[in-house]
Amino acid sequence: MLDNIRLSTDETAVVIIDQTKLPGKTEYLRLTTAAQMREAIITLQVRGAPAIGIFAAYALYVLARSIPKKADFFGTLKELKNYLNGTRPTAVNLSYALERMLSVAKKAGSNREKVLRALGEECKRIQNEDIAVCRSIAEYALTLLKDDRGILTYCNAGPLATSRYGTALGGIFLGFERGYKFSVYCCETRPLMQGARLTAYELAEEGVNTTLICDNMASRVMSEGKIHACFVGCDRVAANGDTANKIGTSMVAVLAKHYKIPFYVFCPTSTLDMKCKSGRDIVIETRSDEEVHTGYFRERLAPRDVKIYNPAFDVTPANLITAIVTENGICRPPYEDSLKAISR
Repeated sequence: MLDNIRLSTDETAVVIIDQTKLPGKTEYLRLTTAAQMREAIITLQVRGAPAIGIFAAYALYVLARSIPKKADFFGTLKELKNYLNGTRPTAVNLSYALERMLSVAKKAGSNREKVLRALGEECKRIQNEDIAVCRSIAEYALTLLKDDRGILTYCNAGPLATSRYGTALGGIFLGFERGYKFSVYCCETRPLMQGARLTAYELAEEGVNTTLICDNMASRVMSEGKIHACFVGCDRVAANGDTANKIGTSMVAVLAKHYKIPFYVFCPTSTLDMKCKSGRDIVIETRSDEEVHTGYFRERLAPRDVKIYNPAFDVTPANLITAIVTENGICRPPYEDSLKAISR
């Protein structure tokens, strides 16, 4: 599995795989400035809710080290935190990690070296926790699956979106290590093709039996009896169990309900937003027209004068979700109760 996010050896840069270049090219970027880090999040060079949180924690630490000694350290640190936090409004892990880093800095006192040491330890702790969380989610996922099952995935919730294993893909990878023979169908995930470029790539690299399908083929493969469960990640979970994930996820959930196929959402508890009452309160990011009319295609697909609407996420209502799987257990309806119990 690729080492997609790490701190440089001298701790002066965050090193990431440029996910926009995959699968054709594996290119590592060394990021040292706030502008580079912000751009990496906005342009999806780093993506996936947990990965964004890990990246942001490392980024804030690296930037904190570069704050001039004569500057207002905590004032500047807060400005940098806000600068990074404004990049992706839907994924809660970003704000979670940044708030956690700022809180640790404040608790460390006024000594600059002590604060930097605390920040360095915390960002590494956030990544190590994610590795353990993904492993735990994977173990719970395997309790929902039998051998020789067909699984449909949407978007990318594998190692590239986290640190190890992934969330929605974690159980698939762990099961494969233990000899399970899954057949995975990856929806391509228009317009940015994360399923085609990233999920299919990760699974195929590990040797998992993988089939790529266009998004509008999901109903067909379900009707043919090839799918026994749907596995997706998410970027935010509201207190009532509504979840925001890559645009098109709710479409898969509706189809799964129709064909009586279990629809599972996988996420760390850091993705839960208990202050958000329902999906109606989740801010949905809207992205550029270019992603739709050109994106990864060589030439423009649509007429130049046609209007484009490009929401990056949609909300899957809780009543379409069979269970929400976290590192602390499997939550089932009523989610108001089960999510509250595991988020304490």
